[in-house]
Amino acid sequence: MITPAYVRMMAAYNVEMNRRLYAAAANLTDDARKADHGAFWGSIHRTLAHIYWGDSQWMSRFDGWERPTVPIKQSGDMIADFAVLRTTRVDADARIEAWARRVDDAWLAADLVWFSGAAQREIRAPKGKLVTHFFNHQTHHRGQAHALLTAQGQDTGDTDLFLVVPETY
Repeated sequence: MITPAYVRMMAAYNVEMNRRLYAAAANLTDDARKADHGAFWGSIHRTLAHIYWGDSQWMSRFDGWERPTVPIKQSGDMIADFAVLRTTRVDADARIEAWARRVDDAWLAADLVWFSGAAQREIRAPKGKLVTHFFNHQTHHRGQAHALLTAQGQDTGDTDLFLVVPETY
């Protein structure tokens, strides 16, 4: 399905896009970042916090990270201070890249078994499929944050994968 090179490429894309989105968000006031604009998670801040929550949830399964202590419905409010959220994001991205460097074909081919709170049952699925979901989730919600930032007059530059990540993977 996917390769270790794909995982490393997407981890690099994740780092760079988060850097751009957080830089753009830092140009706004806290009130502007936290204003509800009717997006799925409401605000820019809540959307960025939810992305971090999702990453932490999946990385707890993939790499033994501590699971988030709040349920998904509270994920947008799990870190209220933007500076703390930004620092936490930078650390998480470095850890995701380190994990991506360790992923190999055998790991991707194996199944993961976990209890899904969303489905309320045990699930077994190929790790490769779940890693694809992990990166897709990031991209999906970053697109929402990007739209909110653009509406606030912020520019993040190109977002296309082939323009953001050099061809080194």
